[in-house]
Amino acid sequence: MLDKNTSKNSHDHYTASNFGWIQEDRYLLEGPRSRTAEFFRLLRIAKEFIHGFRTLHFLGPCVSVFGSARFDEDHEFYILAREIGAELSRIGFTVMTGGGPGIMEAANRGAQEANGRSVGCNIILPHEQEPNPYIDILATFRYFFVRKVMLVKYSQAFIILPGGYGTMDEAFEAATLIQTGKILNFPVIFVGKKYWQPMFDFLHNVMIEQGTISEFDVHRFLLTDSVEEVIEALSTCPSNSGPSDKHNRPSRVWNMRNWKKDAPEQNDWSPTASTG
Repeated sequence: MLDKNTSKNSHDHYTASNFGWIQEDRYLLEGPRSRTAEFFRLLRIAKEFIHGFRTLHFLGPCVSVFGSARFDEDHEFYILAREIGAELSRIGFTVMTGGGPGIMEAANRGAQEANGRSVGCNIILPHEQEPNPYIDILATFRYFFVRKVMLVKYSQAFIILPGGYGTMDEAFEAATLIQTGKILNFPVIFVGKKYWQPMFDFLHNVMIEQGTISEFDVHRFLLTDSVEEVIEALSTCPSNSGPSDKHNRPSRVWNMRNWKKDAPEQNDWSPTASTG
């Protein structure tokens, strides 16, 4: 059984009050430090991976929902994300988000309202880092790349609602991992035609035209405004969903679909494709 106290305890353990924790990514990426400092940083990174693995081990198959942290609850995209979160829970998927406000809060909120499993992978930032109150299981990270691994590792699909740099980063990282065969061909669903259409026009009219990506690299995406189409697309997930009631704890072992056992084909992913 998922327990809201897990969320509280996790957040108590990882607090943003220590400014040094906020700067960990910068310290890691700004260049070499002493070998001692690098060794202890490596241990902290390993500890953070272990924290994530232990916290998220029994979630069952998840769907990650990405989107802006800046939408209020009366915004049309917040309302849409809330509905999607509820529908994901009703068909048995755990809803996983970045744990923050806006679209992330809406998806977690919808999952809780449908009595589903609601999970957040929060990141410590100078702003927008506080977890939303609709999370059953919370894992908080100081390193962006550890958090991104968790959002991909436990997911069977990616739903991309309107957002900014972070949302696009997550979307195209997932697309790159699928394109290069590093992960299975999970559904990547963009929700909000009016918002995303200019980006799709650029993909078609510039990147495909210049040969930097193939047509199939774009055709693997779904662009829609329909919650029904989102749910229908999840029938191509590599695994079946788990129990729809969050009080029924899902198994660690996922019920994978038969096609996973087959060798990947060109229409599953492009192993020889250049990532640009």
